Amino acid sequence: MRDFAISEDPAVQHQLDRLGALSLPQGRIGLEPIHALLAKLGNPQNHLPPVFHIAGTNGKGSTCAFLRAMLETAGLSIHAATKPHLVRYNERIRLNGALITDDALAAILGEVLDAAAHLPADLAPSFFEATTAAIFLSFSRTPADACVIEVGLGGRLDATNVIPAPAACGIATLGIDHEAFLLRPEAGVPEDPLARIAFEKAGIARPHAALVTQAYPPIAAHEVRAAAHRAQAMLVMRGEGWDAHVAGDAIHYRDEQGALTLPLPTLPGAHQADNAALAVAMLRHQSAVHVPPEAMAQGIRAARWPARLQRLAEGPITEAAGNRTVWLDGGHNPDAGLAIARHFAGHPPLHLVLGMLSAKDPAALLAPLSGRLASLAVVPASGHDAHTPADFAPHSPLPVRAFDDVPSALRAIEGPGEVLIAGSLYLAGEVLRLNQELPD
Repeated sequence: MRDFAISEDPAVQHQLDRLGALSLPQGRIGLEPIHALLAKLGNPQNHLPPVFHIAGTNGKGSTCAFLRAMLETAGLSIHAATKPHLVRYNERIRLNGALITDDALAAILGEVLDAAAHLPADLAPSFFEATTAAIFLSFSRTPADACVIEVGLGGRLDATNVIPAPAACGIATLGIDHEAFLLRPEAGVPEDPLARIAFEKAGIARPHAALVTQAYPPIAAHEVRAAAHRAQAMLVMRGEGWDAHVAGDAIHYRDEQGALTLPLPTLPGAHQADNAALAVAMLRHQSAVHVPPEAMAQGIRAARWPARLQRLAEGPITEAAGNRTVWLDGGHNPDAGLAIARHFAGHPPLHLVLGMLSAKDPAALLAPLSGRLASLAVVPASGHDAHTPADFAPHSPLPVRAFDDVPSALRAIEGPGEVLIAGSLYLAGEVLRLNQELPD
């Protein structure tokens, strides 16, 4: 089943089989199908608790994790929708802090898919549109103080982009990814790739809501400004409406409301301080809920986000690696590669186990990690078309060895060093399952 939509619960699996049978009609891109499906369901997107809506190329999932942790530390009940799931589809729908139960998931998917069956063929929803409808329907029926909703692809035409009045919108870092979708030819859009990405991501802007962003190169910043102006949104860009820097063991944040000194995240990676600061800026530029600075500080320390520079616990995978330190990351684009390389600067040499979808740049991780690798093994990305060793060979001075699965690759490692398993969130989900570390 594609997208790892597999469940041990028969009722859930029945609905996941129906969901997995959905496809995206060739050439059909737009919001009409999600609007039609939501209308069949009573437009639940119009009856949500206050929404924090987050887009970006890298960092949006971590920003969601920081937001949820800060809001929950403030004593608020929070729904959260993130993607993709790593092990269980339930991870996509979190109600009041807990993953949706199997019984509730089977019921809500059945209701959505039954409604979808009554739509005209040209409005038949995709996997992602049906999933988004299930998220909104679940969130609308369960009281909460706020929702944290992660954008999927892009923003402008993403299925989540039907929320009429979010509490605040955020855009994390921008980079080139998902080119087949986000850079497809279209009249009236920017030609420069990074400008086009910014144009798509900033499409989540809404009238009178803050659009809180990181700082970007001028060509991308121009498109973000233009999108905010078109939407009549309040643009709050880093370096203008807010700013932050790391000094010592603290994040020093400031905006027009004043300055805050906040702790560094426990999430590994220097870039996580930027994601935490963006979450703080979003909370500081909305009025739907109150989160005191103390809760922001505690939330920064409490946030967890699996498969993002995650150090695996003891389990079958680490045992197969000879009890070496094993890191897991789902990063698959050049910006993610740079963040990974920064994290491992000063670490022992890395044994890289790489599984990457064929649509991704094979040099995305290898180029930033050049000179840092002790060995390179390539494995499939289960259920998906993946790069072969021959695709990676031109980008690596090391021999590229192929293995049927991650445990086999780990058992073949020789010599000292740490291990990094990376290249795909789908691969990361399989590793977490094998190591018995199910996200909860």
